[in-house]
Amino acid sequence: MKQITHSRPGKGEAPMPKALTNLISRFDSYIRTHKPVQLTIPPLIVLVIALIVLGGMYATTGSPVRLGFEFEGGTIITLDTKDSQDLLQQKFADYPVIYVRDSGSRKSIKFGPMSEDKQNSLTELVNTDYEYAAPEIKQAGALYGASLQTQALRALVISFCLMAVVVFLIFRTLVPSVAVVLSAFSDIAIAAAFIAVTGIELSLGTVAALLMLIGYSVDSDILLTTRLLKRRGNLDDKVTNAMTTGLTMTCTTLAAIIVMYIVATYSYLIIPTLPQISIISDISIVLIFGLFADLMNTWMLNTGILKWHLQRPRRRRA
Repeated sequence: MKQITHSRPGKGEAPMPKALTNLISRFDSYIRTHKPVQLTIPPLIVLVIALIVLGGMYATTGSPVRLGFEFEGGTIITLDTKDSQDLLQQKFADYPVIYVRDSGSRKSIKFGPMSEDKQNSLTELVNTDYEYAAPEIKQAGALYGASLQTQALRALVISFCLMAVVVFLIFRTLVPSVAVVLSAFSDIAIAAAFIAVTGIELSLGTVAALLMLIGYSVDSDILLTTRLLKRRGNLDDKVTNAMTTGLTMTCTTLAAIIVMYIVATYSYLIIPTLPQISIISDISIVLIFGLFADLMNTWMLNTGILKWHLQRPRRRRA
């Protein structure tokens, strides 16, 4: 087995962190000691499980993931109050309360769709009884939510299809192109299953995170595919070379997003006056999980398919 070595950094260059070097070494060792088919099996199993989860959610709820405020419609009220969640549940028992949550130093109450009379009554109650609590009221109609659902789905489908077309135009070879598209699809499916299992609501922010995952996935997959198809040399050495660059990129992105998630979710524990930024928190956690899925899909699924493709007798003769 070839030992990975890294040259000393030049003047002005930072040395590679030891944790990253160990991660690359582990991936390299695994890829070198397993056949291409063995590399693809675990990611495909995870993909099948993700599709089963999404299918089960769709069969039971009519949607593969839990729809958020923008897509489902309803009302969200945030209050700066010390009333407990149980007390707020009782206070608004006459209205379709979906949940009461802490949102930093404030309380967030979500209501389902209701009639106009009920909506007016709720607004009057909040402005009268909680005038001191600086209430914020957000409303979205069911028809508006249905329209946003269509637009979001259309954006995802069009983005994915255009990405697939560009990939086929770049490589003009069936197997490598299918490998890139399959890896990107697996990233999106696994991230969506994570959203469904954890109960994260599908919002405009999480849709944006899924769209960003397409870009992140294609970025690392094209890096790997280009290095393997366009450069000469030992196949395993080319994988290692691409992995060194790709894992550095992904781990750097992960570090930044993890910090963003911590600040957006838990900063109020240090500075109570800072609110929890739920949309940034949701975007961050979806990207974190999606990037971990991309590590598996790029360096196991895509690598396995490409190694099988390049090691075929016909390819070796070419």
